[in-house]
Amino acid sequence: MNERMRSYFRHRLTEWRNGLLRESDQTLENLQLESPQEADIADRASLEADRTLELRTRDRGRKLISKINEALNRLDDGSYGFCVESGDPISLLRLMARPIATLSIEAQERHERLEKTHKNN
Repeated sequence: MNERMRSYFRHRLTEWRNGLLRESDQTLENLQLESPQEADIADRASLEADRTLELRTRDRGRKLISKINEALNRLDDGSYGFCVESGDPISLLRLMARPIATLSIEAQERHERLEKTHKNN
């Protein structure tokens, strides 16, 4: 991977992470501004369900931020774009679709077949 590609992916990953952090900050603001006192029990239940969903979404975002940081670290150490199992290059199309990918398509398919086999047992 040449320097131009690394720069492109670094920018893309950084922007993605910054967007997730902004969303997280917005969630915190919203949770602090919302009034916990709802007169109607159905409204209160609905508000709690919305909060639970929002927090679950933010937790997924937190995990995604961790994966983005790992990808940025791989960019720094030169291992970005290479399969962690085989060492083969990960295709640019795969990296464009999933910039945090750590496995080549072949390795990912192997993992999915193994998961499916183990699920069925």
